[in-house]
Amino acid sequence: MATSDPPESGWTVVLRRQPARLVEGQPEGGYTDVYEIVCCDCGDDPDLDYREVSPRLQLVRGPYPIAAGVAAYEQHLKLHEQMGRATGTKAAIALLMGAYLAASGLVRPS
Repeated sequence: MATSDPPESGWTVVLRRQPARLVEGQPEGGYTDVYEIVCCDCGDDPDLDYREVSPRLQLVRGPYPIAAGVAAYEQHLKLHEQMGRATGTKAAIALLMGAYLAASGLVRPS
């Protein structure tokens, strides 16, 4: 999978209000009442609609109510910081997936 280049504004991760849908990178039909995380460092592309990204990226994106979205955004930034210190790709992937499974309630953190 090719990673997306960061948007021209220089950001790589953002919490944004989820558009009803994206067409050619532009919101159409207004916005939903939930928020999503778009992370270019994880390979996401802000011009793609939620339904166009992989299930793994959908897990990162959410959707989240605003308070949960802010918490997930902060956690996501911390995970990238921890992954930068993790040695090897397998360790980084395990760290990231474990955190998202715990956040989703599927697995309790140890």
